[in-house]
Amino acid sequence: MNFLEEFQQHWKKHFAHLILPKQKVLLALSGGADSTVLAYLLHQSGIEFVAAHVNYQLRGSESERDEAFVQSFCQTLNIPLFVKKIDTQLYVTQHQLSVQVAAREIRYHWFDEIRATNIELTNSWVLTAHHANDSIETSLLHFFRGTGIDGLKGIPAINQSNKVIRPLLPFFRKQIEAFANQNQVAFIVDSSNLSNHYTRNFFRNQLIPELESIFPAVQENLLQNTYRFEETAILYQEGVQLQLKKLVEQKDNEWHIPVLKWKKVKPLYTITWEIIQSYGFSAAQIPSVIKLLDGANSSYVQSNSHRIIKNRQWMIIAPLAEQQAHHVIINRAGKTRFKEGEIDLSLHDIQSVSSEINNTPILNHNINIEWVDADRVKFPLLIRQWAAGDYFYPLGMTKKKKVSKFLIDARLSKTDKEKIWVLESDKKIIAIIGLRIDNRFRYSANTKKVLKIQFNRD
Repeated sequence: MNFLEEFQQHWKKHFAHLILPKQKVLLALSGGADSTVLAYLLHQSGIEFVAAHVNYQLRGSESERDEAFVQSFCQTLNIPLFVKKIDTQLYVTQHQLSVQVAAREIRYHWFDEIRATNIELTNSWVLTAHHANDSIETSLLHFFRGTGIDGLKGIPAINQSNKVIRPLLPFFRKQIEAFANQNQVAFIVDSSNLSNHYTRNFFRNQLIPELESIFPAVQENLLQNTYRFEETAILYQEGVQLQLKKLVEQKDNEWHIPVLKWKKVKPLYTITWEIIQSYGFSAAQIPSVIKLLDGANSSYVQSNSHRIIKNRQWMIIAPLAEQQAHHVIINRAGKTRFKEGEIDLSLHDIQSVSSEINNTPILNHNINIEWVDADRVKFPLLIRQWAAGDYFYPLGMTKKKKVSKFLIDARLSKTDKEKIWVLESDKKIIAIIGLRIDNRFRYSANTKKVLKIQFNRD
């Protein structure tokens, strides 16, 4: 069986069913051997497609040469072509990205734009010419940088979320280039691929050839490993999801996990990673999260988008966007937004604000101000919705009272009860926000500093 027949069988088995009748696909065409051979294979197989080429303007006259070659190539085969020319270095500066990340972002955003603005390509698949060597290099890169099983799988043949197909993944570069030479398929050579400036090129040009000198079949072996890792990942994910289903309870846009259950899972390190990775946490933060299981109440670990908060017997994963979270950490005095409004905390010497304290309005529907003994308050503080089982000591009372009973006595409607939040310090409720402070935090004749709690209701 020749290379074209192998490709056609592979396409029919794995990808043909994804393409709707009369639907064209969009081919990313750089002009290198891989993408031009893929274009030729599609053309010979009668698969309708449109090509897209990006001139990144990174290599001066060579970039212009590539664009001219692609235009000539497509004209010869009568392939419709889209071309985008962009100042990638400017894009890198504006978005503070590496060149490689910027180039990837540029082309995939453009693919989305093409599909959104051309009726015949609406919801179509993008084809890229990644092959077996690319997948092997990706697997090795992930291995040396540190990764889980998913990272060892290499490049997936189908990316459903971005609608990308990679039909050359079973084939090696040498097979593709041999086919190009045998069938006189013209292509250009990107000089940057010969430089070891990029890590991937070092793997391609030095590391793998050195390994081949010791293990001649190393590339085939590594490719087979990626297939095994892919199957292993399926079993791994099944086991992980079974564990997470027992552990994690979603409440609106927060996730709650019992501390004791989390501490008992095995393997603890791996399951911890699977719990936290979707919320912007890095593998380097796993030890800190595990340590948090024995941490103080209201202590937390933070990513760019979420916090994991220790709240009594629960670990709570909450978004940093305070108006979305049901558990909000306050580290210091200042203004904090939450779902029902804004709370403003400020520290004062009691003598300097004695007049203001005496003139604080007793009741104001939109603004509520309370004063507590600052020395009795321990940061960080936690704002959260009240929960069944909560209790506090209402101001003026020496006996504790359940918050639920207090709200009943206050004759709040069910809807109003759902809007009640509490301010908490070291497992103790400082105040039912907007209603009553806890007697244990009241200021007295011996108080030197007070914490002003101002709640501005939305």
